[in-house]
Amino acid sequence: MLLGNIIEALVRLVLVLLFLPFSALDKILDFKGATAQAAQVVRDPRLATALILAGLGVEIFMSLGVVSGLHDRLCAFVLAGYCALTALLWKRFWAPGDFWSDHEGRARGLFWDFLKNLALAGGFLLITFGTGADSARAFLADPLSSTHPYATSVVLAP
Repeated sequence: MLLGNIIEALVRLVLVLLFLPFSALDKILDFKGATAQAAQVVRDPRLATALILAGLGVEIFMSLGVVSGLHDRLCAFVLAGYCALTALLWKRFWAPGDFWSDHEGRARGLFWDFLKNLALAGGFLLITFGTGADSARAFLADPLSSTHPYATSVVLAP
């Protein structure tokens, strides 16, 4: 049981490692650069700042929820949406226009980052919905529930 809990914790930690601590810390240490990057997509500096602050909150609190198991399904669901949204907003491989003309161009790198974001979203959706229909029904019935990843069951002999 203990080994299973350790593996579960490590898997969850690896899933959120991109966000907590790395991306969150990057936003904190280079807030000006992060808002400048956001301003490339939204021209209003106040909206860019709000997006970065919201992203920072998602990266910290939702990651902690996934690792701790506290409302982990909802947290994983939010992170899945965050990954998909950031793929669409900041990994726009179609924008540079050099995808087919330059195999070392900017579009190719963005394409792989786009797919990585979607794959990461899929990993979070596995926490949210599990791998079976019963898990999906359980989430839809009670989105604030936890998967209780570290719970151990004790079987008592009669």
